[in-house]
Amino acid sequence: MKIGIPKEIKSNENRVSLVPSGVAALVNAGHSVTVESGAGLGAGFDDAQYQAAGAELADGPEHVWATAKMIVKVKEPIDAEWSRIQVGQTLFTYFHFAANRPLTEAMLGSGATCIAYETVQLPNGELPLLTPMSEVAGRLAVQEGAHYLEKLYGGRGMLLGGVPGVLPAKVLILGGGVVGTQAAKMAAGLGAQVTVMDLSLERLRQLSDILPANVQLLFSNRHAILEQLRSADLVIGGVLVTGAAAPKLIRQEDLAIMQAGAVIVDVAVDQGGCVETTHPTTHADPIYMVDNVVHYAVANMPGAVPRTSTLALTNATLPYVLQLANKGWQTALQDNPALLKGLNIAAGHVTCQGVADAFGFKYLLPEQFLG
Repeated sequence: MKIGIPKEIKSNENRVSLVPSGVAALVNAGHSVTVESGAGLGAGFDDAQYQAAGAELADGPEHVWATAKMIVKVKEPIDAEWSRIQVGQTLFTYFHFAANRPLTEAMLGSGATCIAYETVQLPNGELPLLTPMSEVAGRLAVQEGAHYLEKLYGGRGMLLGGVPGVLPAKVLILGGGVVGTQAAKMAAGLGAQVTVMDLSLERLRQLSDILPANVQLLFSNRHAILEQLRSADLVIGGVLVTGAAAPKLIRQEDLAIMQAGAVIVDVAVDQGGCVETTHPTTHADPIYMVDNVVHYAVANMPGAVPRTSTLALTNATLPYVLQLANKGWQTALQDNPALLKGLNIAAGHVTCQGVADAFGFKYLLPEQFLG
């Protein structure tokens, strides 16, 4: 199969979808890979490394998109890329359709098959292609949140871990999944007073066995969230409903009870955000203020640490890329139920229930498109 690796052009997105060793694995399996020149530079992989792995280099994106049967990306195609998509092409990347109607409509009209990393799901409920980036984002959320708590950026002027004789900051984490767990570990390690809220008592019990004593676990409901917001210095939104828009757990009027200079890091921004006042930002302009509360809502947080993120992403995606390349998307999805759950759009139809529900589109079972 002819596989294309274009350079990511979303603002400050320095990740690349495959490292050279991943390209080598595809070439060794009998496939041809075209990599856009400079695609890996942001993550520390130069063109020579891709050539040594057996890739063909393309000077620009046109040749990559025009000749590939499958495009492997990191982020969703942005509007400048939509016209390059070929009818019948397979796109394998993060899409987060439920938070982006224009993208969804564009892909429905493109004639492409869209397989989303974020909805590939194992029988135990694990999201293997979302997990590595959620791990990065959860850890990074604390790092960025601590940064923007500094007075220079409008924050409360607090050191996350405090010092002897001064209490540490209070960190509220909404969601006890991968993002929330990693954020809790990082915040607790820095000495903060941490509260994790989740709807699952089973998950809270699991977390009680693995998280340190300065992490409190609290069942999530509207009343409890409001009580915690009053004293929180840093709030991290890490809730996820697979394939669907994130629930709005913090409303605009709730900001009035928060402390001036408190910081919200909404990791769920890719799925529309779990804070009503969230709108996507970029690494170039990451924050904004609403009612004296700092909002950080960068839609590609792991792009800030592209070396780590790219290596982690390839570790997770490469086995699935190989399956798609070796078998073609229909047979690969038929043979792998987890990969089948990644099919979001096929032949101009929505095949993900969460996406259909988000926009009122007709939902068709993905099995209908497997030949």
